[in-house]
Amino acid sequence: MFRDARDYQILFLSLFLCLGLVTRDWTLRPAVIGVAIATTLLTQTLFSLWGSYQAVGNGQTGELVLPATLTGGSPSGRWQLAWDNFAFNWRSPLISALGLSLLLRVDHLPTMALAAFVAIASKFLLKVDGKHFFNPANLGIIAALSFTHDAWVSPGQWGEEIWYALIFLGAGGMVLKRVGRWDTTAAFLGSYALLEALRNLYLGWTWDVWLHRLSSGSLLLFALFMVTDPRSIPNARPARLIWALSIAGLTFVLRNYFYLSTAVFWTLFLLSPLTIALDRLWQSDRFVWKGWAARQSVIG
Repeated sequence: MFRDARDYQILFLSLFLCLGLVTRDWTLRPAVIGVAIATTLLTQTLFSLWGSYQAVGNGQTGELVLPATLTGGSPSGRWQLAWDNFAFNWRSPLISALGLSLLLRVDHLPTMALAAFVAIASKFLLKVDGKHFFNPANLGIIAALSFTHDAWVSPGQWGEEIWYALIFLGAGGMVLKRVGRWDTTAAFLGSYALLEALRNLYLGWTWDVWLHRLSSGSLLLFALFMVTDPRSIPNARPARLIWALSIAGLTFVLRNYFYLSTAVFWTLFLLSPLTIALDRLWQSDRFVWKGWAARQSVIG
């Protein structure tokens, strides 16, 4: 149906958002969603246009080498040329906005605007060898939790109904099949489930406790749509497996021994720089979205 896997992500995240608003007693205002979408799209536009302007100034727009007569002109001419070569990536910022709307709760609109701005700006400002290593939505959540007093994440907002988990797994599986990052989710969920099972056995708890801890909607959304972001996680499969196991291990420790309910988000934030080292240890081709212009690798 869709050629770009991000279209499936947008569709499913939108449906999850509607499902949560209709079936759960969320305190999420439509204005908050609107601010998240508007801020991410505006930030993406401004940074992409500036990247295009810089590329023109360097004599390149992606793979296209410009004639010298076009690269040394006036600033207004450079801006016009930058605009002519500007291609807007609306899918990625919209995905980040939907992710923030699903996971982050705020009391005031500027707090969501801050999270959305940090999420998109990080893609352009925090890069190594042209690759951003922080998951945008996750970094936006961390920024809101760290720098404001009216932001929180509610891991139990989806309740305990098993049918939510089945919907998430089915939809997430379709996306992962097209992206090719199912191994990362399997490694993370499998190792985390094993650690929780061993702890359950050690404490002598019944297995419904174990199932309850694994059926969190926020945990499944994280495992299916955040920890598998192909543009920010390690490129090679062995590196991704090590990375996913590390995230599962630290999440288990922070959740069970430091009683941190937002453990998965802090773990991803803390271990994201590990991507840089793993990409250098295991060389592999960088992921590129199908149908996305090659020149965007330069301008974001």
